[in-house]
Amino acid sequence: MAKTPIYFSLLILAFALCNNVCKAAEEIGIYELQKGQLSVKITNYGATVLSVIAPDRNGKLDDVVLGYSSIDGYKNDTTYFGALVGRVANRIGGAHFTLNGKLYKLPANDHGINTLHGGSRGFSDVIWTVKEYVKDSHITLTYYSHDGEQGFPGDLSVMVTYMFIGSNKLGIKMQAKPLNKATPVNLASHTYWNLGGHTSGDIFSHTIQLLASKITPVDENLIPTGQITPIEGTPYDFLEPRTIGSKFNELPDGYDINYVLDRTGAGKHLTKVGFVHDGKSGRKMELWTNQAGVQFYTSNMLDDIVGKGGFVYKKYAALCLETQGFPDSVNHPNFPSQIVNPGESYTNVMVYRFTAV
Repeated sequence: MAKTPIYFSLLILAFALCNNVCKAAEEIGIYELQKGQLSVKITNYGATVLSVIAPDRNGKLDDVVLGYSSIDGYKNDTTYFGALVGRVANRIGGAHFTLNGKLYKLPANDHGINTLHGGSRGFSDVIWTVKEYVKDSHITLTYYSHDGEQGFPGDLSVMVTYMFIGSNKLGIKMQAKPLNKATPVNLASHTYWNLGGHTSGDIFSHTIQLLASKITPVDENLIPTGQITPIEGTPYDFLEPRTIGSKFNELPDGYDINYVLDRTGAGKHLTKVGFVHDGKSGRKMELWTNQAGVQFYTSNMLDDIVGKGGFVYKKYAALCLETQGFPDSVNHPNFPSQIVNPGESYTNVMVYRFTAV
């Protein structure tokens, strides 16, 4: 039967609607959460934290996270400023793992040897869908990761919610559900913090406490050796608060290590990770999580990065506290497993409390 003009009109309309829907799905936006003096900006590109504005002891507001002036900066980023990283955060040694008898090969995007933060196009480099947004409350973003994406098995449904809790707490809830195959999952928020303000220089004078008495030591490529060792008597010991720079000269190049948290709040309650305090501004940030580990990183690899307002971020300009499962767990059976099976769910919860004293 010959095609009628009405048929062609409907076909053109269908293509137009599809084109508009596709464009809308790919649209990148910036969303602000604000409650009192605390405000947070999020983009659905990489589910990224763009800024956190918090008051100092005198009520002066400042942005306490590093980042770029435009979304284009994040698209070309190699620092993972503010990003949600996955499907597996941190490093996977040799860019491979074996699961249920099958070898999975992954992109070797870390010096051509290992996989870092989910591969060459991980969750930090994709556009998330905004599911719900309430300015004075929360924003929820979702992403569908298909089977074989960056070499990982199975379809995975991922969701993150950034939310205010009370007047001075920011919560991050990262969730994932495998739909058809077992897969490793280890999500992390990779925000770079400087409580003096993002333009205030290095973080050596920040005081930090980490409630962790062990670490997972690494080799020269930052891959865990498989050991779990005590930190007593080493420069990694922050059980008692001290400045970040106080034992820096005893390290090869700053901190970039997974701490094994002392799970005092194990069970239904979150475990306290510790706190960071900037004496000059008075800003203090406490952190709780449900995870077994936290990566403490002092931005050792920053190299004159041009950031917000053209300010140049140098080495040690910020710190990261990334709650997580242990790095390279897929290749270390003695580490807590990161494998999530269909019917199970993964959840990583972080709660920050901001004060100024």
